[in-house]
Amino acid sequence: MAPELVRAHLLVRGRVQGVFFRANMRNLALELGVKGWVRNLPDGRSVEAVLEGERSAVERVICWALRGPPLARVRELHVEFQDYRGEFDTFEIRY
Repeated sequence: MAPELVRAHLLVRGRVQGVFFRANMRNLALELGVKGWVRNLPDGRSVEAVLEGERSAVERVICWALRGPPLARVRELHVEFQDYRGEFDTFEIRY
């Protein structure tokens, strides 16, 4: 049986900029084979990401995002699962 492929849109709020949140998420995603992107939002306190891959790997990245790296203080995490599109070749930080 083939693994279930999913797509998730994340919005993370709190102290998540300037604490290596994006770099750490990218490293974990690449390690787990998750594709997509992550970026800071202009409000200075939010990060947005789109993740695609096997459900178990995407869920691991989502669980990590609940806490983030050591200096982060995540206050809110919104997750919306969407239809898988398979549109990414890797996981990147967007600017």
